[in-house]
Amino acid sequence: MSMYPEHLVAPMRSELTDGGLVDLKSAEEVDNVMKQKGTVLMVVNSVCGCAAGAARPGVLHALNTGKKPEHTYTVFAGVATEATKRAREYMLPYPPSSPCVALFKDGNLVHMIERHHIEGRPAALISANLKAAFEEYC
Repeated sequence: MSMYPEHLVAPMRSELTDGGLVDLKSAEEVDNVMKQKGTVLMVVNSVCGCAAGAARPGVLHALNTGKKPEHTYTVFAGVATEATKRAREYMLPYPPSSPCVALFKDGNLVHMIERHHIEGRPAALISANLKAAFEEYC
């Protein structure tokens, strides 16, 4: 069950889905995408200000320039709780945080941006961090 009303989260979700990320709603969907070969970007979306001001715009900018992951997904913390919980299991040993951005290669976590790396930082810095990871792993 969602902690937030759909009309509140819909624009925050669509910011990423309109940018090409696939919204996952169940643990089974997360398990299925994590079995894929190649590179997978997983964004844990959030209603917080740092998601709006830095995480979502930073991710979208990074995906629209240069190399990028083969597959891009998002789960919404506080909304798709089952999917978010499962995605966070793949992100261990990092503690749960939202927003956060994880890059996987062949099912292995290779890059992580936690909330404390996002808060108070501009979207351009998040984008540059991700672009460097994309250059290295994608």
